[in-house]
Amino acid sequence: MIKRITMNLRLSAAAAAALTLAACNNSPTDDTPAPEPEESGKQVLGEGTSIIRADVEMEREIMPLEPLESRISFDEGGYSLSETAIAELKAVLESRQYTEGGDIVLRGHTDAGGNDNANLRASERRAEAVKDWFVENGTAEDRITVVGLGEQNPARPNANPDGTPNDENRAYNRRVMVHIAVPEELVVEETPDTPTLVEKVTAD
Repeated sequence: MIKRITMNLRLSAAAAAALTLAACNNSPTDDTPAPEPEESGKQVLGEGTSIIRADVEMEREIMPLEPLESRISFDEGGYSLSETAIAELKAVLESRQYTEGGDIVLRGHTDAGGNDNANLRASERRAEAVKDWFVENGTAEDRITVVGLGEQNPARPNANPDGTPNDENRAYNRRVMVHIAVPEELVVEETPDTPTLVEKVTAD
């Protein structure tokens, strides 16, 4: 009886080993080629494949730009740049108009105190001080034009209605105006105003 049980156990172990070997032979090996993808009319993208077609060019959108006008203050008089003026100039350097490389025009102004010739020279010196700062901060000198206007073109009235000096307005008039042009392709195109119905009837 014991011999028969031992024999049966040996036969069972042999059968299990045979089944395991058969299963291993039927499984795909690493060398087995992967099945080809079915044709579905769609491109199968592999790893790292770009989804942008090579024949499509991406156009860079050009944003229109207006020329820059900035006031550099000389409220305290003199020709030295104050901390406020330097902060204003740094803001100009960070503007897109400046980085686009347009021409720079510096127009110096004074208040109405003093004689015309002295004011003209003072306005030129203020504009030159601003120019020197630009050049020291990497701006090409031939990009800059300096204009002295003296007490002409005040931004605010130099005197009160009774004729007395307006000190606050005079301080505001002591300034250098920075104008930076923009390349032609970036200029904002002005759209003509649409006439009103009344204007159309009047014109007819």
